[in-house]
Amino acid sequence: MTIDRRGILAATMGAGAMLALRGTASAADFKTIPQRPSVRVIADNDYAGDPDSLVALAHQVLSPKARTVLVTGTALDRKFPSQVPADQTARIGAGVATELVARLGLPAIPTVAGSETLGDLGPSPAARAIVAEAMREDKLPLVFTCGGPLTNLAAALELEPRIAGRLKVFWIGGGDYSSGGWEYNLMADLPAAQRVLGDPALELTQVPQSTYRQMQMSIADMQVRLRPISPFTQWLYDRFTSPPDFVDVGGAWPMGDTPTVVLGTLSPESSTFETVPAHEIKDDGSYGAVIPGRRLRVCTRIDARLAFDDFLALLMLHARKS
Repeated sequence: MTIDRRGILAATMGAGAMLALRGTASAADFKTIPQRPSVRVIADNDYAGDPDSLVALAHQVLSPKARTVLVTGTALDRKFPSQVPADQTARIGAGVATELVARLGLPAIPTVAGSETLGDLGPSPAARAIVAEAMREDKLPLVFTCGGPLTNLAAALELEPRIAGRLKVFWIGGGDYSSGGWEYNLMADLPAAQRVLGDPALELTQVPQSTYRQMQMSIADMQVRLRPISPFTQWLYDRFTSPPDFVDVGGAWPMGDTPTVVLGTLSPESSTFETVPAHEIKDDGSYGAVIPGRRLRVCTRIDARLAFDDFLALLMLHARKS
């Protein structure tokens, strides 16, 4: 049997990827399965930091199951080396998030920076925007996803405590139960995490360190399946090509921020959770005494296959429409 070059491609890539590569299929070629938004989403992250935050944002805004209504940016910890001015990281991150949405050709989404000082729980522009959206009446429930420090949400809760009963939170951060320990998103703004995790009225799902580390995309996968899809994915891939000098890139890039989409928007059923008593958080990040009456849902396993395959397929469909 003779197999030509096109036959090898079809055999190795699969029919769906081959159609996307050839550009012969469009949304009009088949009857789509109906989907409609089931939640509103506020996407909060430190977008000037690790570029996996941009992967999570791109996945979120492309998801047909959510209406992303607000993007808020947090600052980076000034103790760590940064490739942008240390006193402008929230503003610059919000600018990158705005650019991402524009490069996708989507309608602009309100994007607001929070305080440039982690630990500042004053009424920042981001906090005010979060409160305004949470207090607005809408038939869709509100989800707040956070892949960084909890500064903006804590500031919003300080500004208007009633929002705790008007949204659900999915947070990437914190040490593993039951010991805890140092973890960046937690320790970058410990007072914010203490404020949010200790709020008895707030429904919160926590994705601790050992769980979000399950989200890994191989460098080869990023080069072969992600980058070639479209001009946008080439731009997104390029965000990963200039890591700080102190980073030794291995065979895979950690995509720790990406669980927010599969859990808060797509389908949490194939991941696993435990409901645990909430604990006080000590100054070293470890867990202390139980907070009476307060419980948290903790994600222990993420369906990484569903998350990454859905993301890549949405990028292919979007490129095809464009």
